Amino acid sequence: MIDSHHHLWDPARREYPWMSGDALAPIRKPYTVDDLRTVATAAGVHATVLVQTVSDEAETEEFLATAASEPLLAGVVGWVDLAAPDVADRLARLRELGPLVGIRHQVEDVPDPDWLLRPEILRGLTAVGNAGLVYDLLVAPAQLAAARQVAERLPDLRLVLDHAAKPGIAAGEWQPWADGVASLAAHGNVHCKLSGLVTEADWREWQVGHLRRYADHVFESFGANRVMFGSDWPVCELAAAYEVVLDAAVSLTGGLSDPERLEVFERTAARVYELKDAAG
Repeated sequence: MIDSHHHLWDPARREYPWMSGDALAPIRKPYTVDDLRTVATAAGVHATVLVQTVSDEAETEEFLATAASEPLLAGVVGWVDLAAPDVADRLARLRELGPLVGIRHQVEDVPDPDWLLRPEILRGLTAVGNAGLVYDLLVAPAQLAAARQVAERLPDLRLVLDHAAKPGIAAGEWQPWADGVASLAAHGNVHCKLSGLVTEADWREWQVGHLRRYADHVFESFGANRVMFGSDWPVCELAAAYEVVLDAAVSLTGGLSDPERLEVFERTAARVYELKDAAG
């Protein structure tokens, strides 16, 4: 089993602007690779993808160094300034440091819904694709239209939609998320993570049934061979422990065939991120 999406951090060493506020206080503490190994291996996970948390190449460098010495970490989705004139050189330098498999920017926090379509960003995304890397889409429902245009304009760029574009599960929201996801999924270069749903639901009262409609739509839109499991640990701990998130994902995939579940829990991530020796 591969966990395609988790984080590590230490608030004593680095600022995490998104982590401010009382609601996130429970996870405002260090989470180390040792902590990850404890929860992931107990859950039967044998490989993971570590994902950036701040817009800082220094964090990516640290993650790559950690992954280079930790067998559990099969790949890193890091950060680079997509608008930098030397973005291709920056990507090449980072790839020399460890198993860089993708790039991400926290687009959900950008006020401009068309940020992804800015000429300098499209140029950077093209460089990501030319480097053979994946681009992770961390977008809100209102940004799905721009994401779809990126998929259209850059058909050779492998895209992965994080957290199914964060539907408003707690409020029971459906549109425009549902149509936006279906439209994006129409492009074969886009994949989707079955991740982050528990923290889009009510943190204290959520049940698997609250997530099912949204997960079913993801499978109907993408197909199992373009969906991958991600824990979103330790963010998930706001609503559920690692093993509880995994149990929910197992339940949400209960209607799939065994080969389809194998795609979701291992093969899609291994194939899309080109994780060497990670697939069983």
